[in-house]
Amino acid sequence: MNKIGVLVVDDSAVVRQVVKQALDMDPSIEVIGTASDPIFAMQKMRERWPDVIVLDIEMPRMDGITFLKKIMAERPTPVVVCSSLTTKGAETTLQALEAVLTALPRIVPGIVVVQHMPEKFTASFAERLDSLCEVEVREAQNNDRVMPGRVLIAPGGRHMLLKRSGAQYVVEVVDGPLVSRHKPSVDVLFRSVAKFAGKNATGIIMTGMGDDGAHGMKEMFDAGAHTIAQDEKSCVVFGMPKEAIKLGGVKEVMSLDAIPEAIVVAGRAMGWKKAM
Repeated sequence: MNKIGVLVVDDSAVVRQVVKQALDMDPSIEVIGTASDPIFAMQKMRERWPDVIVLDIEMPRMDGITFLKKIMAERPTPVVVCSSLTTKGAETTLQALEAVLTALPRIVPGIVVVQHMPEKFTASFAERLDSLCEVEVREAQNNDRVMPGRVLIAPGGRHMLLKRSGAQYVVEVVDGPLVSRHKPSVDVLFRSVAKFAGKNATGIIMTGMGDDGAHGMKEMFDAGAHTIAQDEKSCVVFGMPKEAIKLGGVKEVMSLDAIPEAIVVAGRAMGWKKAM
């Protein structure tokens, strides 16, 4: 089995050491290098490009967000942001999903999420979000129920689909080929939501590189779902929302800060048990 190559970028020597030691405990992960700032990181990446980058935000010479935009423009790569930023600083970072989920009240419509992350990372990512949020957040398992107050995140390396089981919604977690160059793929999830939930769903597409989710969102739109895209100003990378808008599958465009309230409003409009 090929190991996942990880590059750790943080100006703190202690943090670099702790993160490396934690990752070294997983036999499927290889820390291919560490760097104290993005300039050193880019030098190392010329020798070997990592599968995943663990990235701090506040660093000397170049901040993490500038570095993130640079590598996304050159070669899109999964990034895990590991930072002790203040609330003010966090408003300008990627953790977009974290910003939305931590702003939600405990009782909201059931939520299913595809985040482009590799295997082994989504479980710990979900655990971290669960510790920060009022809602329950966990990595999805096959046949998990979609229910109010619960957020299911697709496992890295697996597709997640929505299915109907009697009067309930459940998720199906499956293997399969890459779709829209990704696994998990937003298109796979959105298409299943269009088929099984239709007008009882709300689809949201946020910051990300490429066009994954654009066609699936158009199918949701055509099925009567309410569809929302994050606006360009609040996106780190406007690729995915831009493509969804271009295809005509987006009903509303809004800032990241407005998305949590839109989820609550959608749930109230359709009834908690019906809104996704």
